[in-house]
Amino acid sequence: MYSRRNFLKTAAITTAGLFLQGGLYTTSAQAAQAGPEWWRNAVIYQIYPRSFADANGDGTGDLAGIIGKLDYLQTLGINVIWLSPVFRSPMDDNGYDISDYCDIAPEFGTLAEMEMLIAEAARRDIRILMDLVVNHTSDEHPWFIEARKSRDNPYRDYYIWRAPRTDGSAPDEQRSNFGGSAWEFDATTGEYYFHLFSKRQPDLNWANPQVQQEVHRMMNWWLDKGIGGFRMDVIDLIGKDVDRGITSNGPRLHPLLQEMNAATFGARDVLTVGETWSATPEIAKLYSEPARRELSMVFQFEHITLTWDPQDGKWTPRAFDLREFKGVIGKWQKVLADIGWNSLFWNNHDLPRAVSKYGDPGRYRIESAKMLATALHFLKGTPYIYQGEEIGMTNVRFESVEDYQDAESLGLYRERIAAGVSHEAMMEGIYANSRGNARTPMHWDASEHAGFSHGKPWMKINPNYREINVAAALDDPGSIFHHYRTLIRLRKEYPVIVYGDYRPLLDAHPQVFAYERQLGDQRIVVINNFSGQLVELELPADLRDLAGESLVSNYGPRNVLGRHLTLQPYESFAIALGTPAA
Repeated sequence: MYSRRNFLKTAAITTAGLFLQGGLYTTSAQAAQAGPEWWRNAVIYQIYPRSFADANGDGTGDLAGIIGKLDYLQTLGINVIWLSPVFRSPMDDNGYDISDYCDIAPEFGTLAEMEMLIAEAARRDIRILMDLVVNHTSDEHPWFIEARKSRDNPYRDYYIWRAPRTDGSAPDEQRSNFGGSAWEFDATTGEYYFHLFSKRQPDLNWANPQVQQEVHRMMNWWLDKGIGGFRMDVIDLIGKDVDRGITSNGPRLHPLLQEMNAATFGARDVLTVGETWSATPEIAKLYSEPARRELSMVFQFEHITLTWDPQDGKWTPRAFDLREFKGVIGKWQKVLADIGWNSLFWNNHDLPRAVSKYGDPGRYRIESAKMLATALHFLKGTPYIYQGEEIGMTNVRFESVEDYQDAESLGLYRERIAAGVSHEAMMEGIYANSRGNARTPMHWDASEHAGFSHGKPWMKINPNYREINVAAALDDPGSIFHHYRTLIRLRKEYPVIVYGDYRPLLDAHPQVFAYERQLGDQRIVVINNFSGQLVELELPADLRDLAGESLVSNYGPRNVLGRHLTLQPYESFAIALGTPAA
């Protein structure tokens, strides 16, 4: 049997930047590229504060609630908390409309509590990643309040204003992502301001150097408080050229990011990840190639949009095609193999629950949730876990659209109903893809309100919380939670998971996602059945009859790869390969 001790001994050597090549240890370009950055082998946990844990019983999650759950997150093993916005905000878009970047929304707590969270997390070797929303502000931000007072106000140019057309209508036909025109008329000054999201979220004018300086000053203020970096909301929009109709990947985007890097986080040991819906693999390299001095990594969404209708978007879902998905994953793994870095995720606060989207939320919820975790966490890149993903929380089917408490869903529902889309069709799109699916409160136990709050929660709880909750998961050694703990531990023990090359296997198979990771003589094979059926599988010739150590599985341990395999529904496993089987 292959020795785990020998595997880990080799792993310890490769961690130092030396790789075993044909019996000789040599420094590789990959080692140099990997660098010392701690975030390459980190696992990040996203918290949506409003829905995570409520300590004061007002029905809204808060910072004190998060502090009270830090031991739980330490037990899970994560290194970083990505905190969705907690800045002061009128909450038109649940905090993504900021009215004061240097204060905390009262419903979440105080600045002193934020500082306590940073300190208490640090005591547990956990860093805090703040959600930076600088494409736009709230219309209640002091800058915008001043800007709309007069056309010659000193803050006027902090935002994007244009005169109406001769007939008084909006300057052009650009649309908001939340429905309707991207232009809102301001009667006080007789001009329109630009907003790519809600009309209460006016876009900042990044062509104005004063805006850049204000944002840089604010970022340094937070970095000086000891945060671990920033997740940058829709950062690909800040280089826009409105007059040419260019909103994403505008001509000034990368120079702006390079200036931001130099002025703020570039010399600090922190993580920066950009939300970039428009990124291609080649564009992602521009963001994350270290020599360019922009960001650590980006979120790309090509694998997410595969289940969206090409014309109608996410509101008309289409079936998941595993072969398409494997092609996308393989492309990103290949292009960013040696330059740049991948972010690995299934879901977040804007996306549906992973087990409902890609697995089976019913009969095989546990098996498919573990399979999805294994398939993701062995890829090259930094994994992200969204709150509740580690216990297999699911989408919810509320009867009323209002129950989803989501500006995007409500805005698009009204617009599409008015355009003739049926209520039933729109609700099916919401059931599948509304942001509200991810924002139902966290399930801590089977008590009233799922242990989230002693008061009435701000949003309805998913009714299945009595079966799906943290307390039950902690008590069950075979739970999804403990599966995630194993995956996180393995990532810290095996450098091949972090730095190894990616080789796709069985690309044409319609039900199985399989791949190999290799670093020197270290090899891990990962096989995942994405279906609820038994699958008979014939392995490639170079993998047949190999034995090794079963690292993780969701049925029984797999130590040998035979010529043929029979995979159970949603079966998933990873083997560290060694000597041929006897």
